[in-house]
Amino acid sequence: MAKFELKLPKMGESVAEATVTNWLKKVGDTIEMDEAVLEIATDKVDSEVPSEVSGTLVEILFNVDDVVKVGQTIAIIETEGSGEVAQEEKVEIPVAELEKTIELAKETVASVEVVQDFSPEVSGSDKFFSPLVKNIAKEEGISLEELEK
Repeated sequence: MAKFELKLPKMGESVAEATVTNWLKKVGDTIEMDEAVLEIATDKVDSEVPSEVSGTLVEILFNVDDVVKVGQTIAIIETEGSGEVAQEEKVEIPVAELEKTIELAKETVASVEVVQDFSPEVSGSDKFFSPLVKNIAKEEGISLEELEK
């Protein structure tokens, strides 16, 4: 029987992690393709993670309230096929090509000009500004004084 690693899917450009809120399946349960296995919560949305394969849940790698990074394996599902857990394929790169790439990267890094990041202060006000407003103000270079006006 083959084993499939169920990973936390990418859920948006700025979402890097999620919290496990509830397991809908337990070890030993049969799972159909696209059936929800667990519920997660991010700072933006709560959602369910579906299975990409049909099989039996054989291992749960995170508990409720654990924080999981996007791309991390959260569970192992045993499928009907043969084989083991999918492994990444190794690629061999010739040494000369690798050295050329490293040299090019060094040249690129050396030619990059460092630019000072301007981040105006948007906290410390008596008025309430939501985190979204604060982030937009910071990105647009709007000071706290301008926001208060």
